[in-house]
Amino acid sequence: MQLVNCPESFTPDMRCIMGESPTVQGYFVLAGMNSAGTSFGGGAGKYLAEWMVNGCPSENVWPLDLKRFGALQSSRTFLRHRVMEVMPLIYDLKVPRWDFQTGRQLRTSPLYDRLDAQGARWMEKHGFERPKYFVPPGKDLLALDQSKTFYKPDWFDIVGSEVKCCKEAVCVIDMSSFTKFEISSTGDQALEFLQYLFSNDLDVPVGHIVHTGMLNEEGGYENDCSIARLNKRSFFMISPTDQQVHCWAWLKKHMPNDSNLLLEDVTWKYTALNLIGPRAVDVLSELSYVPMTPEHFPSLFCKEMSVGYANGIRVMSMTHTGEPGFMLYIPIEYALHVYNELMNVGQKYGIRNAGYYALRSLRIEKFFAFWGQDLDTFTTPLECGREFRVKLDKGTDFIGRDALMQQKQDGVCKRFTMFILEDHDTDLDLWPWWGEPIYRNGHYVGKTTSSAYSYTLERHVCLGFVQNFDEETREVLLVTPDFINRGEYEIDIAGQRFQAKAKLYPFSSLFTQRRRKDEMELSGYHGK
Repeated sequence: MQLVNCPESFTPDMRCIMGESPTVQGYFVLAGMNSAGTSFGGGAGKYLAEWMVNGCPSENVWPLDLKRFGALQSSRTFLRHRVMEVMPLIYDLKVPRWDFQTGRQLRTSPLYDRLDAQGARWMEKHGFERPKYFVPPGKDLLALDQSKTFYKPDWFDIVGSEVKCCKEAVCVIDMSSFTKFEISSTGDQALEFLQYLFSNDLDVPVGHIVHTGMLNEEGGYENDCSIARLNKRSFFMISPTDQQVHCWAWLKKHMPNDSNLLLEDVTWKYTALNLIGPRAVDVLSELSYVPMTPEHFPSLFCKEMSVGYANGIRVMSMTHTGEPGFMLYIPIEYALHVYNELMNVGQKYGIRNAGYYALRSLRIEKFFAFWGQDLDTFTTPLECGREFRVKLDKGTDFIGRDALMQQKQDGVCKRFTMFILEDHDTDLDLWPWWGEPIYRNGHYVGKTTSSAYSYTLERHVCLGFVQNFDEETREVLLVTPDFINRGEYEIDIAGQRFQAKAKLYPFSSLFTQRRRKDEMELSGYHGK
């Protein structure tokens, strides 16, 4: 035995850093092995070598990508405090949805103190504080903060009441952490640039919003975002929170050197409020002179308007969950005023605050995939039912088009699928969180990528990819809708298998009647 005494490097999230620098092209990094360099060295070295030679690794390594961090995690004080927390945690059991305690309150919305005073419990994403849920008056805050379990969590009923309010009345969710870019030009360069980078057609009338993917040469998702056309030469792009560095680097990498393009990160300029629920239209109607009805304000539309005394609010008719409502992008100096107005006017409509746990439940039961959880650089739109977000015939070439054309001709080898657990007891059984094995007719076919309890269906819903392996050769075969529909499925949770019903399409977004489990009619609909 040999004792080696030497310095060791640790990272803010206990995962090593690897990949190409976002600021110096051709400069690659592999460091921060968190005292596991000997065991990780072979695999990490292989993937980095592939990255350097081929331009990308052969597996999804986003959890290790250097671009998951930004300059905000480079503070010496932040690193000193976080690493002191990280070291004892390396060999500790991590329960689902736990959060670091150090390096917090680094990036906050202007509404942070107001929401905190109303019982917000916080999670952190890319240094940004985001509300998980809101503890009602009279609840034991300490007990909820110490809720660490693989079973039914203490916040179950709280999140359930927030989901109910989102479906029956109206809620406000602070979503300021989303990455926001503006791309503009003096001529048509902005449109031409974005048409080349994105799979959907962005040559739409001013005010329209387009959901689209930013793909790589293999057709995989480098980013999944929404883009609003502000005017003929200006676009507003909304991306996941942890895409801030990665997306910026991708845009800059493909931007022509001699162009008149202007790319600006405006994440910090806007507070984003999700006004979600059937009464959202009533609340906004009282605060603006602009008609908010579907005839005057159709779905996936953006208008700059006044809300209360504040002007210049970008209001978008979308919610990221499939529920009715609006996204409000508010200049930060108006954030507190607009929030107060929404809450005051909304009182008679039953308005309340909600958090990201309610958002997660809503989006998963609606079969909405999120980048970084369900989608990655190896997932194509054809594999996750997003053909409608790809315009192969939009009249211009785009990155990944050839790969998608070939895949459309050949067929897909994995499909994004929704699973509803049939015999799972929410109160007594271990919960699915993510990464659980999926079995079809007794054979392993994939794993879950995200899951949540659906308060509408009163069952757990898991999302994941199903593959088709030849049982003898283990060769990967095509996965057709018929292959998905004809199988008998089980989800393995900590060694115990639970029956699951597989669906390729979301359940009806109407949910007009809340039925009991034994009365629930599991019928799908072929919508977007």
